[in-house]
Amino acid sequence: MTRKKGVAPRLAEALGIILGTEKIPLRLRAWDGSEAGPSDAPVIDFRSRRALRRMLWAPNQLGLSRAYVAGDIDGPGDLFESFSALSSVGKFSELHAFRPPSFRERIKLVRTAVQVGALGLPPAPPAEEMNVTRKGRKHSKERDAAAISHHYDVGNEFYALVLGPSMVYSCAVWEDETIGLNASQEAKLDLVCRKLGLRPGMRLLDVGCGWGSFALHAAQRYGVDVVGVTLSKEQADLARKRASDAGLAGRIDIRVQDYRDVRDTPFDAISSIGMAEHVGRDQIGAYASSLCSLLRPGGRLLNHAISWNAGELPPDPDSFIPRYVFPDGEMLSLTVMIEALESAGLEVLDVEALRRHYGLTLRAWVDNLEKNWDEAVRLTSKGRARVWRLYMASSALGFERGLNGVNQVLVQRPGGDEPPLRRREWV
Repeated sequence: MTRKKGVAPRLAEALGIILGTEKIPLRLRAWDGSEAGPSDAPVIDFRSRRALRRMLWAPNQLGLSRAYVAGDIDGPGDLFESFSALSSVGKFSELHAFRPPSFRERIKLVRTAVQVGALGLPPAPPAEEMNVTRKGRKHSKERDAAAISHHYDVGNEFYALVLGPSMVYSCAVWEDETIGLNASQEAKLDLVCRKLGLRPGMRLLDVGCGWGSFALHAAQRYGVDVVGVTLSKEQADLARKRASDAGLAGRIDIRVQDYRDVRDTPFDAISSIGMAEHVGRDQIGAYASSLCSLLRPGGRLLNHAISWNAGELPPDPDSFIPRYVFPDGEMLSLTVMIEALESAGLEVLDVEALRRHYGLTLRAWVDNLEKNWDEAVRLTSKGRARVWRLYMASSALGFERGLNGVNQVLVQRPGGDEPPLRRREWV
């Protein structure tokens, strides 16, 4: 009977157990050429028995992700259509820790694996999976440095392909959907400068400075002196070169340094753009207090961070994103973030939600990756390129569905200049 029907119907049953749904919204095409599922649904290719074996040993998002990164499964059609269908049903629609299959369901999965010749030891995870940061105390300086290196030291040329000329790796601010990525990133950089009230002669600390794009913009356009800190040596090397090429080496000091080790206070303003996601819930209070202590009275801090909008349960710490993309990263709710900032003694001046803007930004990054796919693979590996494709496409859908948000929270240390009566300086 298995030979008559082929492998695909068995795969559909197994995938249904893993997804937690009786009817999968996908058309499965198996390695023997058989197909199963709705004829008008996005097609997913199961290219080898290893795909089912990975799902058997990790019957959740991680097993499917490993199969995709390794090339054991693929979606030859529209990337967003396939991921949208997959993430809209059953346990995958929740993004929390998954309910493991029941004993009876596991028996069914094993039986399917036997029937299609896929039973065996677990395949080794793809080389791109990160495990080293699971050693040592979570969010210690050493473990944070290893996590940052895993994500950012992929190669500056690779990031240039994905991010484009702006080299900004955070949510852009779009005037409209047609304005373009580079213009939208410049608009974001300028918006942060205006929210911080930057003026010539001020001293700015850029926490998690990346490749120096914000430091360059602030120094060139607003005449400030900038200290930028990052834990990525590759980022720092390029940021220093960009500052030197722009004739701003004397105005921009880029350091490979943990923000907790900054001592040369005070600063007139602090920017933290896309960095707080690496801090962790247990450390967020200390993070806010540390940055507050670095500000002069009246100085402003702009905290730009992704938020967790999908309910009280946190995201699964053992799923694809923590394993492959942001080891030890933790998305916090806007409520938790504001509470930490206020508890540190900072006054909230403004909160701006940019959720839709990040969906547009991620789609633009995916487009850049697809257009430069062969070069991206050459610069890294096929597996690494597939990690970024999966991560950015699925993240775009998460923002579009409201599971994640991104917010700019502007706060001020009391005791100095009064904040403006209205927000006309930055709207």
